Amino acid sequence: MYIVAIAWLYVAILMAVAEATHSTGTLLGGIITFVLYGVLPLGLVMYVMGTPGRRRAIKARESAELQAAQAASSAEPDAGTDAAGDPVAPVGKET
Repeated sequence: MYIVAIAWLYVAILMAVAEATHSTGTLLGGIITFVLYGVLPLGLVMYVMGTPGRRRAIKARESAELQAAQAASSAEPDAGTDAAGDPVAPVGKET
């Protein structure tokens, strides 16, 4: 995937240099050529091609968080903050 990106940038640089060094070309024209033919399309393609990798990373992170939460909850079965029972006897009953 990266070899295609490198080749694309190489061609875009050569186009920009040809635009800038031509007798009727300008340096601004070369820069615009490089940005419009090289950087913008390549950035869009790399972003779209990187989507599956980002999805895998998000799922792996969510899975790791879920496993950590399950491990923490299974280590201490009664780790709640509420009391287990009522310490005061109900009215009318004596112990």
